[in-house]
Amino acid sequence: MKKILFRKLLFDCLIFFTITLFSSSLIIWVFQAVNFLDIIVEDGRNYLVYLNFSLLNFPKVITKLVPFVLFLSFLYIIGKYEFKNELIIFWNFGINKIELINFFIKFSFFIMLFQIFLTAVIVPKSQDLARSFLRSSSINYLENFIKPRIFNDAVKDLTIYSNSKDEFGNLKEIYLKKGSGENFQITFAKEGRFKQIGKNQFLELNFGETISVINNKITNFKFKKTDFNLNNFDDNLTTYKKTQEVATIDLIKCYHNLMNFSILKIDKNFKVENCKVDNIDNIIKELYKRLIIPLYIPVLILVSLLLIFKSKENTNYSRYRALIFLIGFSTIILSEMTIRLINADFIKNIKFFIIPIILLISLYSNYLMQFKNIKKTK
Repeated sequence: MKKILFRKLLFDCLIFFTITLFSSSLIIWVFQAVNFLDIIVEDGRNYLVYLNFSLLNFPKVITKLVPFVLFLSFLYIIGKYEFKNELIIFWNFGINKIELINFFIKFSFFIMLFQIFLTAVIVPKSQDLARSFLRSSSINYLENFIKPRIFNDAVKDLTIYSNSKDEFGNLKEIYLKKGSGENFQITFAKEGRFKQIGKNQFLELNFGETISVINNKITNFKFKKTDFNLNNFDDNLTTYKKTQEVATIDLIKCYHNLMNFSILKIDKNFKVENCKVDNIDNIIKELYKRLIIPLYIPVLILVSLLLIFKSKENTNYSRYRALIFLIGFSTIILSEMTIRLINADFIKNIKFFIIPIILLISLYSNYLMQFKNIKKTK
């Protein structure tokens, strides 16, 4: 009978958690996806790149919400059981409160491991795949990102300016700068328009002049009509992997080598993008987010279980419930704040690594003391 009651409570918590997590994640993802529209509108990429990039960012949204939604779900369902007098059924069947706590502690470790799997494996992989779609894509709708009276530089080493643009896509008073540094080319034209021949894109310019500066030598020529080839340019998109996109095992190896540890047998010639001394703070912070922050999940579940030690008949029950919510919310804030305090020094970081363990032991010890006090009063 105990197992049935435990499973019923757990099932209700998981149903509420799943529905709340996916609905809230979906709302945030939609707002985020709207911001990603710049991929099409400003960068000129096609809708498939945008769709894949947006969808692959969904796992990251989920992992960000898991701790708060999980805590809120358990707090809500346990409170609901109390208000409906359903928790009395547990105590009437001879279930000790510590037994319920032990059951949920075991469950919390499964959720914690699942969160680590998401943050350490799924999210970095999905972020890398999302970025790879941008890396391998080209600017298919270049004319879309040209905005009048704005210097448009989505294409690497090319700046395009147009004073106006009509409804047919015709540009007026065009300025183009190709190249950078000492060697560059500037082109002025009265009018122009984009055209595409097969997969090749051109900017057809009319009535203008091109000025070239090469090795401090200036040349110029005027034209009535010319085609400016846009196929030999790359975009300004970052092509290297960001730290958040690197696999967890590679970050561990990188940090191990940069700190000159001898714990693991790793080839000293091991290389991964962004594995450099001046990026070591970001590397350890990323590892902390992936492997340590999920350790707060058992703590949050234990905080929500504080509700079972007070009845709704108590005059201060509402305040007690609000206090528990504030404790849980503060724990989530604490877990996020510690990320900023992480630095390259491994020894100094240990105190932050053990905070969730200390909180977990402290809470469980408090439960044991309360359980003993309840026994004594009986």
